[in-house]
Amino acid sequence: MNEIDRLWEFLQRLTPLSRSCLLSELERLELCGIDMPGSADILARLRAEFRKDGSNQARATNPSRYFFAPLELLLMDGAPEHANAGRISRNTLTPIWEWICRDLLPTMARDYTKAINDQVAANNPKETLKIAATFQTKVVKVLENTLASADGTELARSKLAQYTASRTAFDDVRKMLHVLRAGDALPKFNEKLPEKIAKFDDGQVAKITAQLDAFRKSHANALPFALALVARRLKTSWELVRLATKGAASKSATDVAATPYACAVHMVLDRLDDKRLALRIALRHNRVLIARDLLAEIYDLEYALKVRIDGIEQSEWGIRLQQLMNAIAELVAAEVSRFPANVGHILGSRRLRSHDSLGGKLSYLAWKGRDVVQDGAAVFRKLIGQT
Repeated sequence: MNEIDRLWEFLQRLTPLSRSCLLSELERLELCGIDMPGSADILARLRAEFRKDGSNQARATNPSRYFFAPLELLLMDGAPEHANAGRISRNTLTPIWEWICRDLLPTMARDYTKAINDQVAANNPKETLKIAATFQTKVVKVLENTLASADGTELARSKLAQYTASRTAFDDVRKMLHVLRAGDALPKFNEKLPEKIAKFDDGQVAKITAQLDAFRKSHANALPFALALVARRLKTSWELVRLATKGAASKSATDVAATPYACAVHMVLDRLDDKRLALRIALRHNRVLIARDLLAEIYDLEYALKVRIDGIEQSEWGIRLQQLMNAIAELVAAEVSRFPANVGHILGSRRLRSHDSLGGKLSYLAWKGRDVVQDGAAVFRKLIGQT
């Protein structure tokens, strides 16, 4: 018996929930780019056990799946450490569920699990959803009481750390609390959105902004999740920025930051980081054509932020943008350096930066010219109002 077989024999002595938690943890490390010798075989065996379809994405077991159902549209498959405002990492659900079952509400969780399993076996979906909603309410109340004090927060954080080494898993607990507390407000908001927003023009921006205004009056803490639902409908992720820039007094970074939807800029930067991670994975697996398309999208997103927010370079957003672009440049440089200097590489093509062309520069000047006129008109209206 080799070492992997001995390790697998040991893992079989653990509970299924513990093995599922281990699977989530190994996948988290993989997404973080941490290589663990021998983990590939264990990952394959755990995935075969818990995911009959061979999926690489974490799927909760039945009782927890019903409990986490309100989060489904907000889940992402990236590493928990990755910034994801308005989204929750799917890989943290298993450790959070284990923490709820073993530490937060062990007796109620056992009763809930039995009740859910009974109703699923009886093919009674309405009663199943009712039981899940009741347990969600209980968890919300306990979390509110627990997190009301510094001591309770620290105890909860330390208990959760027993099930995952992720430094941001506790942030996902807070996000979960905001989503569950919002109740059916998020699903109702989601239902009112168009299925797809092919063109996010001024009319659509105004309509969506009105819906967001109504939502945030009652659920301000859940606003990032409403924005994440809007982002799912957009053709390109950078368009979310328009919710912030459209309502600003001018295109300056300071004025954009003062709007209620300034967090949309942070969320777009999170999407840029998504693409950075995807680019790293594509390059690691020699998927150069996928890397090329990702890089073109990255350059488009960078350009869109710079052309729509004046002075972004000196802002907190600009600093993060530059850090991300530096990291992306390092990935590209490392890939290009693998080839002789006299051999062109597709990732080094200037065509990927289409905005550096003459047409792109003319478009940039057109945008800036329009901004000058609009900002001048805004100042004029402000002066008229003062007089």
